[in-house]
Amino acid sequence: MAGERIEKFSQTYRIYLDRRMPQIFLLGLIQGFPWVLIGSALSLWLKEEGFSRSDIGLFGLVFSVYSVNFLWAPLMDRLRIPLLTRFFGQRRAWVLTMQLIIFGSMAGMFFVNPQAELFWVAFFAFVIALASATQDISLDALRIDLIGKSESVKLTGAAALMVAGWWTAAKLGGAAALYLAGYYQQLGLADSWQLVYVTLTAFVILGNILLAVMVRDSLDKTRFAAQSSYDEKYRAFLIDKGIAHQRLNKMLTWLLGTIVAPLASFFRNNGVWIGISILGFIMLFKMGEAFLGRMSILFYTEIGFSKEEIAQYSKILGWVTTLFFSLAGGLINARFGLLRSIFISGIAMAATNLLFALMAFTGPEPWVFITAVVMDDFTSAVSTVTFVAFISQLCDRTFTATQYALMASLGTFARNTIASFSGFAVDGIEKWVLAHNLTFVGAGAENTAWALFFLLTTLMVIPSLLLLWFIAKRLGEIFYQANTRVL
Repeated sequence: MAGERIEKFSQTYRIYLDRRMPQIFLLGLIQGFPWVLIGSALSLWLKEEGFSRSDIGLFGLVFSVYSVNFLWAPLMDRLRIPLLTRFFGQRRAWVLTMQLIIFGSMAGMFFVNPQAELFWVAFFAFVIALASATQDISLDALRIDLIGKSESVKLTGAAALMVAGWWTAAKLGGAAALYLAGYYQQLGLADSWQLVYVTLTAFVILGNILLAVMVRDSLDKTRFAAQSSYDEKYRAFLIDKGIAHQRLNKMLTWLLGTIVAPLASFFRNNGVWIGISILGFIMLFKMGEAFLGRMSILFYTEIGFSKEEIAQYSKILGWVTTLFFSLAGGLINARFGLLRSIFISGIAMAATNLLFALMAFTGPEPWVFITAVVMDDFTSAVSTVTFVAFISQLCDRTFTATQYALMASLGTFARNTIASFSGFAVDGIEKWVLAHNLTFVGAGAENTAWALFFLLTTLMVIPSLLLLWFIAKRLGEIFYQANTRVL
């Protein structure tokens, strides 16, 4: 029995030796980097400019475009960018175009001052978010397309590498931004944060070079042929209904094949009620983590940690642990199955938030910070890998971009839209604590409010797990039919 287990582990480990995995890691790097620009870096910049927690949290509404990118995702499946699609393939052509827009917006940040030109800061942040949300559609579709539908275990490994790449860019990019800001401020430069954005454009240039050299998109012909087959069916259907005018028929056929076909395919494969339940679970699963993530860097600074300490503990240490735990998450999912891993990781992810509540009372204690960061990175990495593999497996390869974007955008809805009001939640809890004089022993109102806020984020995972429990049996049947081990 022991020998059998060792053999199984060895087989599971080999999913990372596939030659496509470094390419997928690069896709994760490109996908995660823009979050630094409009996430932690922008939040700290605005805080140093004197903006309130509520203002900063509300500013995060620029992330809302990630929640609605499914609206234009069908274009990523259908439209070809002249010249670029011919030389790089459809997926990479869209990514390279969006990268150029991100580069220009980062350069534009150099010329703005938040105190006097807040509109332009918001404008460039929104453009970065819009271009990033658009490129994410093609990056995720490219990751799924690189792995065959029957390679379900490697699909899990690909999800782990994508997540590892995302967090590598987010953590190291965030650390680079903090170190650069501190360095430029020590030099006495007035526009320190503006210089940070200009300096970080080097990462965009490097990512584009590697994307053009390393990654290949080889499914264009197969995908376009399958879409043409759908078009023929819709064209015949419209003619049968009496719509034979050439231009009108062509236009309606294109609209049906672009917008209706991906949705019809999703609900046909999963069933209407199960499909709706899947979408509900996806929207709710990461809500608590989203609330915590939006306020974390403000929490660190308010309880007394410096920018350098935040970079050291939260960014660099967090990168090492997240990278390792993401890879471990791929192995866990490959061995124990998606559904079981989702339940376990969801509970662990929520429980870890209680460590941040503890930190609210201990103050700037490095050991508590390190413990919270390591445990949060572990549970977040495993749950994210499981989540990404879960929705990737549900995609029809003919409409990868559209279907994945629909599910992923619902997953980011809580993180990017609802979580924008997390600052109001902290402020509201603090006012309630002061009004009722309910501070914990040895803690002020502010620390008590933070502790209750993290307790709230812990409870937010419960509705999603209950919903998943009700549809688990049917999901097991769907994944079994796709030759995916779930139990």
